[in-house]
Amino acid sequence: MQRGEVWWVNFPEPIGKRPALLLSRDQVYSTRTSVTVASITSTIRHIPVEVLLGVEDGMSRDCVANLDEIHTIANTRIIEKISTLSEEKMQAVKRAVIYALDLD
Repeated sequence: MQRGEVWWVNFPEPIGKRPALLLSRDQVYSTRTSVTVASITSTIRHIPVEVLLGVEDGMSRDCVANLDEIHTIANTRIIEKISTLSEEKMQAVKRAVIYALDLD
C-alpha cells in the first residue's frame, strides 16, 4: 500500500463498502494499525474539496475524492486495490486538502 492508491474499503456502518484514496505517508502502512483515507463518491458537486476521477484514473465511472470526508480507519478495513493516481491528480488532492482544512 502507498499514498495515492485507490482501494476498496469496508467502512464502518452506515457507510459500508466504497472506494477510498490512501492519504497517509508511505511509511505508515507497514508500521501502524490505522491509516488516513478520503472517501470517493459518485456525488459530484464541483466544489474545491473534490478531485474529479474517471476511467483514466482506473475508476469505473466519473466520481470524486472528497477531501471533506477524511477518515482514520484500521488498515484491516482496506481490502482490494483499484488503481494508483497520477502525480498530477495527487497535486490536486494536496490543493483540496489545503482548502478543506483551511491551511492556506
